Amino acid sequence: MNFAPVLILDELVARVEIERGKGSKIVLANGCFDLFHVGHVRYLEGAKRLGDFLIVGINSNIQVRKLKGAERPYMPEDERAEIVSSFRFVDAVTIFDESTVEQLIIALRPDFHAKGTDYTADTVPEREIVRRYGGQVAIVGDPKDHSSTRLIGKVGGNG
Repeated sequence: MNFAPVLILDELVARVEIERGKGSKIVLANGCFDLFHVGHVRYLEGAKRLGDFLIVGINSNIQVRKLKGAERPYMPEDERAEIVSSFRFVDAVTIFDESTVEQLIIALRPDFHAKGTDYTADTVPEREIVRRYGGQVAIVGDPKDHSSTRLIGKVGGNG
C-alpha cells in the first residue's frame, strides 16, 4: 500500500517547502477523526479539491480527551493517523498536541485552511492568523449531519 507519510513538524515543514518549490497549493485540514464516518471522508475530499497537497492534522490523544471527554479517544492517535494516511487524496499527516491548530498553521502557512460545515468563514478560530499571511479559510464537506458522538450513542444504545 502507498499511504501518505505521518510526519513530525520539522519533516512536514521541509516537505511543504519542496511542494511549494514545485508550485503546489498547500491545504491544511484538521480534526480528531476518532471514529470515521462519511462526513469525515467528504470533508477531506473537499479539502483536497482546494489545492495540490493536502496535509491533515490529527489532534493528539491528550487533546481529544480534553475536547471530547475522559473516555475518548476510542482509537489511539497513531491508529487514527494511519487510517487518515490511507486515503488516496491525503498527501501527509501529522499529529499535533496543542489545543488549537494555530501553531501548525504558523509553521506551514497553508494556502488554504479547510474547515467543515459546522463552521463559517467568520467562526473559524484560526481565521485571523490565516488571513494575516494571505491564506484563505475555506468551508468544505457536506452538511454537518454526521457525528462520531451521535454514532457512539447509537452503538451504545443511547441514540
